[in-house]
Amino acid sequence: MTTMTDTSVREFKMPDVGEGLTEAEILKWYVQPGDTVTDGQVVCEVETAKAAVELPIPYDGVVRALHFPEGTTVDVGTSIIAVDVAGGAPAEAAPAPAEEPAPAQEPKAEGRQPVLVGYGVAESSTKRRPRKGIPAPSGDPLHAATALQSELNGHGRQSRPLAKPPVRKLAKDLGVDLATVTPSGPDGIITREDVHAAAAPAAAPAEAPAAVQASAPAVTYDDRRETRVPVKGVRKATAQAMVGSAFTAPHVTEFVTVDVTRTMKLVEELKQDKDLQGLRVNPLLLIAKALLVAIRRNPDINASWDEANQEIVRKHYVNLGIAAATPRGLIVPNIKDAHDKTLPQLAEALGELVATAREGRTSPAAMQGGTITITNVGVFGVDTGTPILNQGEAAILAIGAIKLQPWVHKGKVKPRQVTTLALSFDHRLVDGELGSKVLADVAAVLEKPKRLITWG
Repeated sequence: MTTMTDTSVREFKMPDVGEGLTEAEILKWYVQPGDTVTDGQVVCEVETAKAAVELPIPYDGVVRALHFPEGTTVDVGTSIIAVDVAGGAPAEAAPAPAEEPAPAQEPKAEGRQPVLVGYGVAESSTKRRPRKGIPAPSGDPLHAATALQSELNGHGRQSRPLAKPPVRKLAKDLGVDLATVTPSGPDGIITREDVHAAAAPAAAPAEAPAAVQASAPAVTYDDRRETRVPVKGVRKATAQAMVGSAFTAPHVTEFVTVDVTRTMKLVEELKQDKDLQGLRVNPLLLIAKALLVAIRRNPDINASWDEANQEIVRKHYVNLGIAAATPRGLIVPNIKDAHDKTLPQLAEALGELVATAREGRTSPAAMQGGTITITNVGVFGVDTGTPILNQGEAAILAIGAIKLQPWVHKGKVKPRQVTTLALSFDHRLVDGELGSKVLADVAAVLEKPKRLITWG
């Protein structure tokens, strides 16, 4: 196996493709060892907790090795591909290891280094003075980490446990002292599994005989009757956000059933409007516009709760989130500065948002900074629901199915297009009066959409 100590070999590390992400899963490699790559060429697609993202390589050269196979979850800052920037064909190119872990990195003393999409962590221009009694690390990070640990252990000194920043954070969250954890990773590196094992309660009393513990039956599952799917990527992030929201913000949900017959007629008229030709015109467009009008009339609904500073942050802009179901799970991209958009501009933005989400190409930036959200459960034939707030927002509006129902109109029972709206809000920020006013204003606009002109 070739040791990559050649100075012409550059290691491209998993970048932080979003804000504060700690890991990403490699979905697909577009290159193989021996392939020539150029600066800016996409070499792989990864899935973060927010979206699928393509990673470009930031230099020219020949692929020497892929350190991880597809389907592997890799921590940010970990080298994923080696490229020979000298351009020579690698005679001893190493294939992507399926069973062997990637070369270990030199342990970091502090937190994760932030990086940008397409750029690895820049090599430091300064050189550290080697510790007394410890040889200076060689160019091979694997050798450096092993030598450092061996030297410290050989002198009987208590060294700092080797663990990557995300693992250290996990240990801190679980209250686990890394010094007490037995490492199972290469060269004594502590893994997530080691931390979880240390945090888990003992399976049997400490005084139980070893023979009794060894004879305990292992838990088995019938693969013919069950399918187990690892929780990761978008699904994992959604689960964490929903739990955080549900157990942090006191939710209140109010409902209103409204006659939207006039709105449905207006949708059909707008489809014929030359200014909206080729754009996405549907009930969601007018409901989004109605919510923006209601926010303009009741601006305090567009806010967030700052727990650290004990402040209510009122936003003077609206980044309108639209919940979208995708093959990878639920995501909530948002339309930036939706309050400033005309109806054609809002229609164009909605069309782009939905198309991008369906293709799985929504960027992490598109899902950050939302201020209020709409979720359309009506597309599944559901009458209404009690939506959970998108974390960090004060309200979310759910749209139920629009159905032809008997309705009293002008003193007579007639078939009318009717839907039920549900508004969930954070009761720390929004009291019943404000929530009711916002919901009533949305309903009023949809019942008589001419109010878009007078109120908007």
